[in-house]
Amino acid sequence: MITKGYLTDLTYKVNGAAIEVHKRLGPGLLEKFYQSCLEVELELRGIKFESEKLMDFEYKGRIINSTLRCDLLVESILVVELKSVDKILPIFDAQVLSYMKILNSPKGILYNFNVFHLYDEGQKTFVSESYRYLPEK
Repeated sequence: MITKGYLTDLTYKVNGAAIEVHKRLGPGLLEKFYQSCLEVELELRGIKFESEKLMDFEYKGRIINSTLRCDLLVESILVVELKSVDKILPIFDAQVLSYMKILNSPKGILYNFNVFHLYDEGQKTFVSESYRYLPEK
């Protein structure tokens, strides 16, 4: 069973992996480099994930086969979207929230690796409505 405590711990571990990647690579590279290195970090830490998760979804009783891809879906519950841009635009927030809704994920993280300090400047965490109903522990 998923709990808020479990999600908090998982978020902490993923943040640590992302910070390690950013510490080693620094800002200024393409998103794909960060994603590849983050995948290695997650594997080294024993964290399960799916990369480039295809997101088929149900719309009015019909399955829509889409080409939408979530950068990473961690432990089947945490959406992780990566960027390497000058500025995070509101559409990126909306993208993470939409992916969370489609994947029925209680939590999501948006990372922008094109910053000097990833934790302070380059990450945003989101929770869905379903997060509210999760048990604490």
